[in-house]
Amino acid sequence: MNDLVTKSCDMSRLAAPARYLLLVLCAAASLFLGACTEGEPAGEGPTTTTDVNMMDQSTNGGIFGEGGLFSTDPYADGRSIGVNSFLWRASLDTISFMPVSSADPFGGVIITDWYSAGQAPNERFKLNVYILGRALRADGVRVAVFRQVLDAQGGWRDMAIGDVTATKIEDSILTRARQLRNEILRAQ
Repeated sequence: MNDLVTKSCDMSRLAAPARYLLLVLCAAASLFLGACTEGEPAGEGPTTTTDVNMMDQSTNGGIFGEGGLFSTDPYADGRSIGVNSFLWRASLDTISFMPVSSADPFGGVIITDWYSAGQAPNERFKLNVYILGRALRADGVRVAVFRQVLDAQGGWRDMAIGDVTATKIEDSILTRARQLRNEILRAQ
């Protein structure tokens, strides 16, 4: 009788993992098949339109040719990169005295590293410049300014800085962008 109980216990041990495996396989199959049914109803194809204005890459030379990603067209207004090219160049020119930590021309983000002027070694600044679009507009650039001061223990502490500083830097960038644009127009 004892051997019979032991054998039945062994059978239940083998059956439990097999049932668990079957349950897991069924759940995976239902998830896999369920994912296939989302989207457009069966029998309907994707909708197409003929009024899309797309550039013919065969006549323009692809992304490296005229009108491509690396265009030299001065009137491109930032189409060759992700943002306005005048604002991008003006931003880099304006903050050129600070070390640049990161620059993304497609996303329009420039992040500087901490900079400390020689006249004030106990204070340092950092800038984040955001170019918000492809148009040369007054609201096309935003600057975030961060300031830290060296405390008595030798550590850097965040300090508040007025919005006036960020506005002055934005105005400088916009002025330089207008200068760059006017230089291009005069050269033509």
